[in-house]
Amino acid sequence: MVRLLDGGAYLVGGNEIIPDTPEAEAAVRSKTGKTVTKKEAAGQTICFGILKDHNTSGNMDKLKIRFDKLTSHDITFVGIIQTARASGLQKFPMPYVLTNCHNSLCAVGGTINEDDHMFGLTCAKKYGGVYVPPHQAVIHQFAREMLAGGGKMILGSDSHTRYGALGTMAVGEGGPELVKQLLNQTYDINMPEVVGVYLTGAPVKGVGPQDVALAIIGAVFKNGYVKNKVMEFVGPGVEALSADFRIGVDVMTTETTCLSSIWKTDSEIKEFYEIHGRAGDYRELNPGEVAYYDGMIQVDLSQIRPMIAMPFHPSNTYTIEELNSNLMDILDETEKRAQVSLEGAVEFRLKDKVRNGKFMVDQGIIAGCAGGGFENICAAADILKGSSIGTDGFTLSVYPASMPVYMELIKNGCAAAIMETGAVMKTAFCGPCFGAGDTPANNAFSIRHSTRNFPNREGSKLQNGQISSVALMDARSIAATAANRGVLTPATDFDGEIGKYKYHFDSKIYANRVFDSHGEADPDTEIQFGPNIKDWPAMGELPENLVLQVVSEIHDPVTTTDELIPSGETSSYRSNPLGLAEFTLSRKDPAYVGRAKAVRALEEERMKGGHPCHVLPAIKDVMAPVKERYPAVSHENTGFGSTIFAVKPGDGSAREQAASCQKVLGGWANIANEYATKRYRSNLINWGMLPFLIREGELPFGNLDYLFIPGIRKAVEEKTEVIAAYVVKDGQLKEFELRLGELTDEERQIILKGCLINYNRV
Repeated sequence: MVRLLDGGAYLVGGNEIIPDTPEAEAAVRSKTGKTVTKKEAAGQTICFGILKDHNTSGNMDKLKIRFDKLTSHDITFVGIIQTARASGLQKFPMPYVLTNCHNSLCAVGGTINEDDHMFGLTCAKKYGGVYVPPHQAVIHQFAREMLAGGGKMILGSDSHTRYGALGTMAVGEGGPELVKQLLNQTYDINMPEVVGVYLTGAPVKGVGPQDVALAIIGAVFKNGYVKNKVMEFVGPGVEALSADFRIGVDVMTTETTCLSSIWKTDSEIKEFYEIHGRAGDYRELNPGEVAYYDGMIQVDLSQIRPMIAMPFHPSNTYTIEELNSNLMDILDETEKRAQVSLEGAVEFRLKDKVRNGKFMVDQGIIAGCAGGGFENICAAADILKGSSIGTDGFTLSVYPASMPVYMELIKNGCAAAIMETGAVMKTAFCGPCFGAGDTPANNAFSIRHSTRNFPNREGSKLQNGQISSVALMDARSIAATAANRGVLTPATDFDGEIGKYKYHFDSKIYANRVFDSHGEADPDTEIQFGPNIKDWPAMGELPENLVLQVVSEIHDPVTTTDELIPSGETSSYRSNPLGLAEFTLSRKDPAYVGRAKAVRALEEERMKGGHPCHVLPAIKDVMAPVKERYPAVSHENTGFGSTIFAVKPGDGSAREQAASCQKVLGGWANIANEYATKRYRSNLINWGMLPFLIREGELPFGNLDYLFIPGIRKAVEEKTEVIAAYVVKDGQLKEFELRLGELTDEERQIILKGCLINYNRV
């Protein structure tokens, strides 16, 4: 089904894999009659060519990328524009699309959601952008329909910014990276490794894109096979997939922790652009005659079967057939694994959903950038046609990804077929994906064709005794389960026909409603602010030395951004840095905010000229052994802040607030064994936080311990590899080592200045 090569490989003629062995170059020469070095072949990937076209450094090992377009949604664009404004923004230097698909319901916090939308509209006018009103399209569907282009690059402030199937390399990052682009700066990374995804065969009836995606995620997430790399989809199996199918696989590559994705393109993608009235944006993309990949994933599409990702991660994958055949064992295993993430805070049960040997599901959702595509919903309609979802507890909601998709579903009768069953059709909205829509009942089990199923996400509030769980599935198997009134059922059990529907894109919907400045800024436009839209608080530079208190200690194998700053109703407060910060780690460590504030008070006292001991007399006992070893240390040259330890933080969303909330609460650092994603580490750096590393298995400190780091500013300036730090306890200093990992010169300057705003402020 999915096989990973142990090492790199050459791809010859787009169809033959030669593993990277000592005999590989000779084998390539035998096939092609040419001598091709590994370095030359690495330059023949599709990825390399696109990055070369967008690199401004002149050095393909150290990239400085300028993107073609930017895109954000309504829980990220306010903070991004506020940061850019504080840094001197005058005009958007490239097309920047502001969609409104996360806080679309305008249902939480009074007027604040719509206030954010009006802020976005007036900023699009003032700075020359594009504004997509609520319910028109989810961010990624609009980008597919209106922004993508062959050989182009798009940067988005949402982690699922993936348009590789359309020949566009897209990257999801935290807001500060978009700020850099708005200020005519660059996205600085080392040349990423490129992993080939070699597809063969064709999917059987009932298998959809989510099934293929979950099979790949299950094979590569835990071993980090593609972490921070680019996935390049090649091979003869690509041609067996429609554009919509490829898009559905592509968007889920985010859950592998890869950096980006790209696919070879063909007539299917050419037709996609033609349907959307943008034939000129198509470009045929193929690897060169001999291309070298740093890894190779081989996927036989014909062997993929309907999949399910059990709580609480997209990589917890099984075939539905496997689950149904080993039901009690797998449910028991899932319950035990879940308690590790939930830390026993609530009773979590799945086995009680088995009735008469069948697993009963409570809710089905087909939605968003992954599930809300035209073909997914048409296939679901065919499977559901003539059935009933029943009058018991099971519910089914379907969210088309854009109004043009919705209109076509109405015209071709699929919407009617779905609604006739008792299911509900809703407008384009991302809420079900992050816990702001269709929240299940307590201990309910929801199956969703969406992107994530993390804990603390779908309405779960462990501190209130509330837990719900989500499994990821393809729209086809969700429909088969719904037609079976909630009995978990793979779509391969459906013996009817799944048709192939022709899509017609109606551009008038957007022409009649979307504001497009066509790049023309109107500086006389007055930005409309709401009472919840606040400026970022002032942040100081990195001091000579640091005293940090560990205020949270997390030992989960992976900590998601949903646990660092919860999603759902907290999304409405992302325009208010201090207001949002009150929710930091609230569902993982409710004591964190109070502890962080207590340490912040020390620094606030110091910054206004006072002595920290005026706030906390006990700090004298902390500083006494420090001053004995380092007599020059004083409160004038030593800052006070908080830090957290987590084994592997930052999986999931690109939301910068996972880092910025810690910073506004006085955080100066994270300490980790590794960072789950580049984007979370970048968010820390851009908010002036030190991304410290310690070796796995080493933990010289505990929660609430104080740490002293002498000469930290000098260490950052001089690129010191190993930084001496001390645990201050019982009047003693116990030394241990910290590392920062690789940092660019610009990243070091951002940390020294205290944050990206300070770095850019004129």
